[in-house]
Amino acid sequence: MDPDTETARDGSRLNQILLVRLDPSWLSEETLARSVDGIVAYSGVCSHTGCDVTDWNDEAHRFQCPCHESQFDPSDSARVVGGPAPWQLAALPLKVLDGRLVVAGSFEGRVGFQQPGLNPFGL
Repeated sequence: MDPDTETARDGSRLNQILLVRLDPSWLSEETLARSVDGIVAYSGVCSHTGCDVTDWNDEAHRFQCPCHESQFDPSDSARVVGGPAPWQLAALPLKVLDGRLVVAGSFEGRVGFQQPGLNPFGL
């Protein structure tokens, strides 16, 4: 749901989110600022070709895309730590409201994926 208009989203796969709870002491300062008790949220769409990021590497504590093995570090703003993904996963800030975990704002960063032949930064 859009936090400003309270309009329910249309079910677009670009609205998929990944949630994970990590030890708060592992989180970078930037990540900690948008987390709640170590819970962080990110876009579930890989920035490489748009596959669903569905895998979790328990040893390394990383999200992993099953299509081309891009890996993202959720403790450090889901930055790319392996594979061909061109940028980190977009982050979703969280907060507690009336005792419930809720989204605190819009995605921070680009949601979606690199389209062939296009420079993702408009250069």
